[in-house]
Amino acid sequence: MNKFKQRFRKSKRSFRRPLPPISTDEIDYSNMSLISRCISQQGKILSRRVNGVTLKQQRLISIAIKQARILSLIPFLNNEKLVKMKRDESTARTKNFRNRKKKKKKKK
Repeated sequence: MNKFKQRFRKSKRSFRRPLPPISTDEIDYSNMSLISRCISQQGKILSRRVNGVTLKQQRLISIAIKQARILSLIPFLNNEKLVKMKRDESTARTKNFRNRKKKKKKKK
């Protein structure tokens, strides 16, 4: 019976220190250090829970990120995707490769 009860006990949450408070004056589209903290690796805006900010601050952060995207200070999409797409194009098979295969088959 004791083993059964021990399984369903809640595990302790890891303690995370709260981030230093952000004043509303700091939240601006030109503050790239703040904006980069609030964007995921994929380029998405992180949620309020993840950022640890208030509702008003989250609204201001999302507006600042959108302004920075429009002014092309940060990309709409993450650069890793663009690099991956370019890599796929460069490694695509060329016509010469196909022709070589056909020539080898004809020789047989």
